[in-house]
Amino acid sequence: MTLLKIIIYVVVAFFSSLAFGQVSKDSELYKTILELDKTYFTAYNECDMDTQEAFYDEDLEFYHDKGGLATDKVALLESIKKNICGKVNRTLIEESVEIHDIPGFGAVQIGLHSFFNKEEPNAVSKPSKFISIWKKTDDRWLMHRVISLH
Repeated sequence: MTLLKIIIYVVVAFFSSLAFGQVSKDSELYKTILELDKTYFTAYNECDMDTQEAFYDEDLEFYHDKGGLATDKVALLESIKKNICGKVNRTLIEESVEIHDIPGFGAVQIGLHSFFNKEEPNAVSKPSKFISIWKKTDDRWLMHRVISLH
């Protein structure tokens, strides 16, 4: 990549973050959402179903471009247990993460992540986009809406 392309990329990324209201990476909200992401996906990678269950809102909507729409929290957790546990690990591409404040509700997290399927060790793991809408309750944060694109 030429120096000019790098400069253009950095300038566009900087002004895009300003124009679209992304919170600062050193803000408490950014740090909170990244910590929630880390905690949830550690549970996901380690098949800790109790922790995963605690993260999902009862009014969950999980949109997956391969699996469709899931609105049943119990069924989603069963699917994760059956199809993911011990088989798939997720890695966040941290530099891709955007966090947007939703005043009076919570936050939107947008980013890229990749998955490694242990049952397909030679498969290429390409980053894919996700959007998580986090809902802030009186005492905790919940995953309210999730869009996972591959």
